[in-house]
Amino acid sequence: MARSLQDIERDIQALEPTDQQQLLRDLIADMDEGEDADSIERAWRAEAQRRLSELRSGSVTPVPAEKVFAKARARLGGAGCAPLALG
Repeated sequence: MARSLQDIERDIQALEPTDQQQLLRDLIADMDEGEDADSIERAWRAEAQRRLSELRSGSVTPVPAEKVFAKARARLGGAGCAPLALG
């Protein structure tokens, strides 16, 4: 019988942080190796190209990263959001 998600989460939380990080890396790597990885990569490239075209055509206005992060911190109420060092 399969274990419940709650049991698995409890076991993961009991791991050392470095083991949790390794598990996360392994899970992400497993997902990236799936048959859909190429189609996902193509979709992200198409999205990036679409956004670049919008910027170049002037149909959208870019927003500075500082403003985006400040707005996100304000919406989250500063909940553990340390300023991100850019550049």
